[in-house]
Amino acid sequence: MSETAPDCIFCKIVAGEIPADVLGRNDHAVSIKDLNPQAPFHALVITVDHHDNAAASAAADKASIGHLVALADEVARESGNADYRLIANTGTGAGQTVFHTHLHVLGGSPRMSETLV
Repeated sequence: MSETAPDCIFCKIVAGEIPADVLGRNDHAVSIKDLNPQAPFHALVITVDHHDNAAASAAADKASIGHLVALADEVARESGNADYRLIANTGTGAGQTVFHTHLHVLGGSPRMSETLV
């Protein structure tokens, strides 16, 4: 049985209780279109199990992050983005607003660089 949090919006999306534009799914993660895109292609890849952030997911199951990255690569490539950026915010100071492990997958912009600001 997967771990869930009753008031978590991402748990509800994973369970199908809240509709979302699903781009892909595997046994460990679900990918959806971001509602507030920050790039021409912006998807989220959300763990099925509820943990507050990527470090907590990795502590519970080191393979969980690999499953996220594999699905991120799949949905990015299926959307025509062989080049993309993965972002995992951890904590409010880093911009995390939903405390459920997820990756942002950003692509489709020729101006992406190492500069974050």
